[in-house]
Amino acid sequence: MQSTLKVLFVPIMLLGFNGVAVAMVMAHLSLYWLAPLLVAAIVFATVVERVIPHEPTWNETRGEFVRDLIHALVNVAIIIFLVLVIRPGPGLWPAALPIWAQFLLAVIVADAGVSFVHYLSHRVAWLWRIHEAHHSPSRMYGFNGIVQHPAHQAIEIIVGGGLLIMLGMPHEIGLLVGFAVVVQVLLQHSNADMKLGPFAWLLAVGPVHRRHHLVEYDGFGVNFGLFTNLWDFALGTADVKLRGRPTHVEVGVSEPHPQTYLAQVKHPFVRERREAPRQASEPVS
Repeated sequence: MQSTLKVLFVPIMLLGFNGVAVAMVMAHLSLYWLAPLLVAAIVFATVVERVIPHEPTWNETRGEFVRDLIHALVNVAIIIFLVLVIRPGPGLWPAALPIWAQFLLAVIVADAGVSFVHYLSHRVAWLWRIHEAHHSPSRMYGFNGIVQHPAHQAIEIIVGGGLLIMLGMPHEIGLLVGFAVVVQVLLQHSNADMKLGPFAWLLAVGPVHRRHHLVEYDGFGVNFGLFTNLWDFALGTADVKLRGRPTHVEVGVSEPHPQTYLAQVKHPFVRERREAPRQASEPVS
């Protein structure tokens, strides 16, 4: 059973939950049904981490539940709020396409935009200061993906999704993309021992993204992709060979970082100015 779950975990998350979400919109069900579906995805991903852990010690909580819950509630609310209040552009969006095709198109565009914002967040000092909270946990787990400074969350949506907004993406497609983003970051940071096979070269999920959080890189060096690794190959920042096995003592940031929610929100604005993360000392492949 465990070996089967290792293979099916990623398809269930990416195709199963996203597929049900798209089917609900195509069936004209209330968009409110996306909320319990998202909760189901979070619960499923959390249980799987316990059943097939990549690193068992990463399942040991360290008093961060309340902080993570606040991060999740605030950042999901930001996604919903911005999707609903930002007015679409002049109508260039291909609304005649089926909902599933519009969704895939939006995911492709969002992957490019958010991946580039993420890349800049590790190169530009002020962006790194508000992004650093995301790298502060010393273990990898699904909710780590939702530990994000609210200002950085908003920037990723507005700048990363700017082209979608200008094209006039409908609100329901925006909500589907927001749903897919949450599912994706759960997969990216999951402690589940998932098996990707050749798809490791394409999908920006756990085994690939763990290298992005290694202290040896201090968060700056590799694998910035949101949904795929394609833009990392274009930027020369891809490391998908899965060499090594990151452990609980190797992920995080090299300097102390506050662990409570309010302290993390205030931290970029009260400490002394820091330079952007240093450049990689070793070549990436």
